[in-house]
Amino acid sequence: MIEVRALTGAALDEALDDVAQLRITVFRDWPYLYDGDLDYERGYMSSYRGNDRAIVVGAFDDGRLIGAATGTPMEDHASDFGSAFDGTGEDLSRIFYCAESVLLPDYRGHGIGHRFFDFREAHARKLGKAKSAFCGVLRPADHPARPETYRPLDAFWRKRGYHPLAGAVAQFKWKDVGEAAETPKPLQFWIRTL
Repeated sequence: MIEVRALTGAALDEALDDVAQLRITVFRDWPYLYDGDLDYERGYMSSYRGNDRAIVVGAFDDGRLIGAATGTPMEDHASDFGSAFDGTGEDLSRIFYCAESVLLPDYRGHGIGHRFFDFREAHARKLGKAKSAFCGVLRPADHPARPETYRPLDAFWRKRGYHPLAGAVAQFKWKDVGEAAETPKPLQFWIRTL
């Protein structure tokens, strides 16, 4: 039986290295192709430590972390993503940012992704946020690394009530697998009213 729960305090601290490793593992695959670094990931995940406005949700199989989802108020990410919202009419202070959602492949398709959103959206409502948003990388349809069997998550996100926010595309740098240097990638924001 898979257990999905919000992590706080010591449990959150204990899980951060495992969440960092999950990010490296899951985001290495299409469409992110992220050539991750554990030191960078540890630094990134440290922003969740001691932040009572943030949430980390873990999915466990017999005590082993097999998936995780994170989120914080969007204003915590304004320096990274704020400009993507210029001209959209959206107030960042009213938006909760569902950052990553990572799940090992063998556990997909069993409702865990919905549980991840349920926890984060409930947390956003407790914080008084009116909207929830996340972003997904945009890759060309003819990208040579795109698997023939790839199914985008658009239908899943739409089922959750999200839609692409017109004009809200962020640029974020990371090193793709097989590349020598970081390059900017476009990320489309999706949003919904809570």
